[in-house]
Amino acid sequence: MIAAFPADALRLLAEGARAGVAGTLVTLTAIAGSSSRSIGTQMAVLADGRTVGSFSGGCVERAVIEEAQAVLEGGEPRTVRYGSGSPYIDLRLPCGGGIDLLFTPRPDSAAIDAVLAALHRREAAVLDLGTWRQEYRPAPRLLAFGHGEDLVALVRLARAWGLEVEAFAPETDLHRTDGIRPMKMRERLPDVAGDAWTAVTFLFHDRDWEEFLLPQALALPAYYHGAVGSRRTHRARVQTLRAAGVPEGRIAALRGTIGLIPGTRDPATLALSILAEVVQDYHACAGARQWTGHAVAHVL
Repeated sequence: MIAAFPADALRLLAEGARAGVAGTLVTLTAIAGSSSRSIGTQMAVLADGRTVGSFSGGCVERAVIEEAQAVLEGGEPRTVRYGSGSPYIDLRLPCGGGIDLLFTPRPDSAAIDAVLAALHRREAAVLDLGTWRQEYRPAPRLLAFGHGEDLVALVRLARAWGLEVEAFAPETDLHRTDGIRPMKMRERLPDVAGDAWTAVTFLFHDRDWEEFLLPQALALPAYYHGAVGSRRTHRARVQTLRAAGVPEGRIAALRGTIGLIPGTRDPATLALSILAEVVQDYHACAGARQWTGHAVAHVL
């Protein structure tokens, strides 16, 4: 994994609680002007000095850690402005903006455990911090089907970035490495499950494998469905899906020329192109309709 994910701050606090080490949860609640992080970004600071997360490229982290330790000793939550408008005139953000950080000492471990349990079940959750409600959603997951170096490159890059990946290739594929599981038949999709935070990709250049598997994949819940190929290939693919009785709404949701970099020819760049689009769409629309009935955990 390249960097911390949003829930990693909670995981560090939970780890500290199990070891008897108290901590402070720090949340970015407001921005004045520009900021290198978005509202809702979090950082965890433990009494023993361990931290996860950041709010800048290193400009304010030392001050945030010191403040978090002071709040932990005092025991009362507080909000502190850094950057423009801050009482700390020696701390300025390079972007010229200001950020408000909410310091919550000793957040309730049961509430944090409840959020982490919901995320493990791939359910959205909310942590009530009194003056702030923090939303969490499951990490993006990738279901990848295909063959050859294109599939291997996508699997390697996605896992390095931090995605949970399940990948499948025909059992005869010479490139089936990196935990890519075998498929023995092209008539039935492997036993997999999708959800509102899952992306499904097809990287078959042999369309015979798509004929039966792609209609089944389009029936899986996911925020992203995509298959490699040219526009001509996709037009033929659409006709095949219609002949198979796939609903027009599901066909329209299928991306036929996937990735953010057009005309990609080599496996490494194709993998980067697809991963960038999958991550972009995760932030834009994954789980957009899933917040009704989500799990809610309260800090007491």
